[in-house]
Amino acid sequence: MNGDILEKVYQENLEERIIFYLAEKEKRSLEEAMNIYYNSKLANRIHEGEYGIQYLDYKVLVQILCETESELLRKA
Repeated sequence: MNGDILEKVYQENLEERIIFYLAEKEKRSLEEAMNIYYNSKLANRIHEGEYGIQYLDYKVLVQILCETESELLRKA
C-alpha cells in the first residue's frame, strides 16, 4: 500500500470519528452532524492537509469546529 492510499484511509476514518463524536457531543443525529461537518471550513482544511491539522485528535478537531464555526451549530 502506498502513502497516498494510507493517507486517504486515515482521512476517511478521521472524518467518521469526527462526525460520530460531533453527533454525540452536540446531541445531534448523524445526518445533522454530517451536514455540519461537511459544510465547515474545518472539513476543507482537513481535506487540504492545511498545517497538518488532519493529524490532531478527532476530539480536539470537534472542539475547534464548535468554537470557531458555532454558526453552523445554530443553523442545523
